[in-house]
Amino acid sequence: MNELNNFELWFVTGSQHLYGQETLEKVARDSQIITEKLNACEHLPVSVVYKPVLTTAESIRGLVQKANASDSCVGLITWMHTFSPAKMWISGLKSLHKPFVHLHTQFNRGIPWSEIDMDYMNLHQSAHGDREFGFIGTRMRLNRKVIVGYWQDPVVQKELGDWARVACAWQDWQHLKVARFGDNMRDVAVTEGDKVAAEMQFGYNVSGFGVGDLVKSVNAVEESAISNLVAEYLEVYDANLNLKPEGKRHASLREAARIEIGMRQFLEAGGFKAFTTTFEDLYGLSQLPGLAVQRLMAEGYGFGAEGDWKTAALVRAMKVMSMGKEHGISFMEDYTYHFSPDGDKVLGAHMLEICSSIAATKPVLEILPLSIGGKADPVRLIFDSNLGDAVAASLIDLGSRFRLIISEVEVVPTDEPLPNLPVARALWLPKPDLRTAAHAWILAGGAHHTSFSYDVSPQQLEDFAEMADIEHLLINEKTNLSNFRKELRWNEAYYHLARGF
Repeated sequence: MNELNNFELWFVTGSQHLYGQETLEKVARDSQIITEKLNACEHLPVSVVYKPVLTTAESIRGLVQKANASDSCVGLITWMHTFSPAKMWISGLKSLHKPFVHLHTQFNRGIPWSEIDMDYMNLHQSAHGDREFGFIGTRMRLNRKVIVGYWQDPVVQKELGDWARVACAWQDWQHLKVARFGDNMRDVAVTEGDKVAAEMQFGYNVSGFGVGDLVKSVNAVEESAISNLVAEYLEVYDANLNLKPEGKRHASLREAARIEIGMRQFLEAGGFKAFTTTFEDLYGLSQLPGLAVQRLMAEGYGFGAEGDWKTAALVRAMKVMSMGKEHGISFMEDYTYHFSPDGDKVLGAHMLEICSSIAATKPVLEILPLSIGGKADPVRLIFDSNLGDAVAASLIDLGSRFRLIISEVEVVPTDEPLPNLPVARALWLPKPDLRTAAHAWILAGGAHHTSFSYDVSPQQLEDFAEMADIEHLLINEKTNLSNFRKELRWNEAYYHLARGF
C-alpha cells in the first residue's frame, strides 16, 4: 500500500509580460522539461504536474484557488525563471492553504561563457527573480521550504522528494480521523490535550468511542474469518506451540484474531487511520489488544497507548512520510535505562504495542502474562528491532501552543539476550549521550510516548513543524544544555509575541 501515488505537487513558474511572448514560450518549455525530468527521477514519490506560467495577479490567485480545492494537490513547487514582480504574488499567497517549496535553481547548469548575451541574461534570471519572490515570502511571514541548487543534482532532487513526503503527511492530516477506544489513562498529564485546538492547528479530528462500540464489532466477527486470519498468523510468524491448533492456548489466538478483525472493520467503516486504546478501559474485551495493534500499525495506522491521541496522529503522519521505505515506524516508549561506563543506553518498549515494521528478524508469536490490566494473557509479537540511526519524536500540548521534540538516537544490539522480556524492544544510544539528551528532553517537556522511525529524518520533522506552524526542538550530537535552555527561553518569548503579529 503506497498512498503517495494519489498525490501531486504542482510546478508553478513565475514570469512577467515585459519580456515578450517568445521569451514566455521558452520559459514554459523549460518548465515543462524540468517537470518531466523530476517525474522521471527516483527521488520524487508523487507526481509533479506542470502548470502554465504565471504572469499576473489574477492568474496566480486563480491557480491558488484550484490548489486549495484539490485533494490530490499536496503543495506547490515555486520557481521564478525570470524576474516576476512580487507584488502580484501577494493576493495569491495570502489565500494559499497548501504548503509550498521555493526551488531556487536555474534551467541551465552553467554559464555559456563564449555565447552569453543579453537575451540569455533576460531569460535566465532566477538569481534575482527568486530573491524578489523570497522577499515577499519573508515580508508576509510565510512558512515555506527553500531548496537551493541545480535541479538535476540528486541531492536537490532528494531534498525535494523528502519535502514532498512531508507535504503528503500534512495533507493526510487535513482529513485524518482518530478513534479513541476508551479515555486517557487516569491521572496522566502528558497524554491529555486540547482536541479542539489540535483540530484548528493540524486539521485532524479526534473522536471518542466507548469500548462497547468496539466490542460490538468484535463480537460480530464470523468464525470462518477468524480461522483464515489464524492460518495467516501461523504462516507469517514463528508461533509458540501452545498457540497452534493442537495447543492448549489456541483459543486465545483465535480471540486475538477476533479482536483484530473487529477493530479493523470498525476503523475501516468509520474512515479512521489512527486510534488509541487503554488498558484501564477494556470492558467486554477478554485481552488487551496487542497483536491487533502491532499488525494494524504495520499496515499504516497510527497508534497511541493509554489514550494518547497526539502520538497516534504523529505515528500516522510519519507512516505517510515513510511509505515505500523499508525500516519502519512504530509507537514507542522510553522504558528503562542501562547506565554503563561503555555508554548509557535506553531500552525502548511498551506493554505490547510495538510495530512489527521495525523488526530485524521474523517475529515470534507468543502468549505470556502481562501483569497489568487485569485481563487474560494477551497474544503479542516479540522481536528485536532494526539497528542504525533513528529518531524519536514527541508532540506535546503546552496549553498556549504545541511543541514537537525530536531526539536523534543510534539503535544498537543488546549487551546480552533478553529471554524473559515478553515484549518487542529496541535498545539505543541517545545523542549526544543519555545524560544530555534526557536532561534536554525533560526540560522541553517531552512525553514518555514517542513516534519512532529509521526512515524519517530530523529535517523532515522540522519541515512538518514548519507546515503546522508549531515550535520544534532538536536534540542531537550538537546539543549543549546551556544553549538549549536559552533556546527554550527564546522560543517562549517568540511564541508569546507571535500571537500578536
